[in-house]
Amino acid sequence: MAAAVAGPGFEHMGLDGRLLRAVAELGWATPTAIQAEAIPLALEGRDLLARARTGSGKTGAYGLPLLQHLLRVKAAPSAVAQAVRALVLVPSKELGQQVVRSLRQLAAFCARDLRVADLCAQTDLAAQRPVLMEKPDVVVGTPGRVLAHLSARSLSLRHSLELLVLDEADLLLSFGFGEDIKSLLCHLPKIYQALLMSATFSPDVEALKELVLHNPVTVRPPEPQLPGSSQLRQFVVRCGTEEDKFLLLCALLKLRLLRGRALLFVGTLARCYRLKLFLEQFGIPACTLNSELPARSRCHVITQFNRGTYDYIVATDEEAPAVPAEPPPRKKRKGAAQSKGKDPEYGVARGIDFQNVAAVINFDVPPTVESYIHRVGRTARADNPGTALTFALPEEQDGLARIEDALLGENGESMLQPYKFSTEEIEGLRYRCRDAMRSVTKQAVKEARLREIKDELLNSEKLKAYFEDNPRDLHVLRHDKPLHPAIVKPHLRNVPEYLVPPSLRGITKPHLKKGKWLQLPHSRGTGNPLQSFKYARRRAKRPAAPPS
Repeated sequence: MAAAVAGPGFEHMGLDGRLLRAVAELGWATPTAIQAEAIPLALEGRDLLARARTGSGKTGAYGLPLLQHLLRVKAAPSAVAQAVRALVLVPSKELGQQVVRSLRQLAAFCARDLRVADLCAQTDLAAQRPVLMEKPDVVVGTPGRVLAHLSARSLSLRHSLELLVLDEADLLLSFGFGEDIKSLLCHLPKIYQALLMSATFSPDVEALKELVLHNPVTVRPPEPQLPGSSQLRQFVVRCGTEEDKFLLLCALLKLRLLRGRALLFVGTLARCYRLKLFLEQFGIPACTLNSELPARSRCHVITQFNRGTYDYIVATDEEAPAVPAEPPPRKKRKGAAQSKGKDPEYGVARGIDFQNVAAVINFDVPPTVESYIHRVGRTARADNPGTALTFALPEEQDGLARIEDALLGENGESMLQPYKFSTEEIEGLRYRCRDAMRSVTKQAVKEARLREIKDELLNSEKLKAYFEDNPRDLHVLRHDKPLHPAIVKPHLRNVPEYLVPPSLRGITKPHLKKGKWLQLPHSRGTGNPLQSFKYARRRAKRPAAPPS
């Protein structure tokens, strides 16, 4: 959650004592900027159009008034029938499960009175019907899934809905849910309170406001789009060739210049698997996260990453087109493998709460300024420091310039500073990098892509029932296992001492018995997980401690 602001605390907002206990359990001392403005207005019953950046506490800003309203209804002297009174629409299954988890945490001390139903799981409508027959107080789902239940008459909202929330409204539209939302509104009563939460105010969001909200209050707390330079350090590396990108990433990871967990963003699915296979050549485990994987596997990847099971995720953040194009029918080749296809309800860069991300690496320059903001927004959350590093080829300079122009600092200088390093010092790794890149062929990428989809489908479907009965065994399933469609050359796994730049030999050195690389303790007083060559050189020149 974002840093708190000075002002009245949660205890002065008129919230139920059980909600205040849950807030205290979560460690929320004082409201964030968006919460301080939005919660009192929502409690008054006003429609809201709220804008706040990623990680600013938007879920709490609508979750607390939503739950408070339901508790107030149930505490009325006259008995009220059990019914679905609140609906939260989300753009992706992953974000939906996160919202459900947050609402249940806030309702932890009133769970007997309030029930939250999750319609985001990728199961048949018939499997979710029994849950809806119990008429939960809150339903969370994507517009497509909610509309399907309304059409099947397993869910009815016309006479019961009192509060509607559209979370990440701009992404709901960019994912192509505009028509679904319009159809869904026909199933709602004429009068209800609506809260529209968005990270950006686009023309589409303005049009949605006219469609959903009635005389709304706009909440737009003054805050930067990204944390300041004291919390988030943003660097850029202008690479001359594609090979330079891979070389620099290899040096960062193998020489342990990058500490902690990291998200590596690429532009396409093919590059997602190419980068994973490249890292496999050097014995660096990483898992992929993209729209072709089953929803259950994607959510499990995020959960395991947050628990610290693995350190690197190679992710795409492609968005579904507003109107999905129907591909022309073509004859299927004999023996060709079938792909599951992209999931239009997938999203990584937006809204998902990755925890303790030390760094975000834009291996490819994001296509838009908004995409950059939401990628980089995965790190430096709450009061934690973070680092963003962007690799840019000459043909990507125009996109990089747009990002730099949009994110100027107070003094008019770019927030993206050059990452200082000496290319000559890592030239010794270039031939190894070339070996690895030659091994990762287009055919290897294709085979890896199909193999992982098949493996994840097996894990997602055949093991689902077993894991439901044995939840503790779920941690055994890992998503960063090597795919090995390309020939892995063992000599690439370890870096001999003569290839380590002289300025780094005091920072990283081989473990003599196992040939692994160990990092010496980092100096205190710097929260930057990305060490520059210049910093490493200063450490290497420090005089050694006298023998005792």
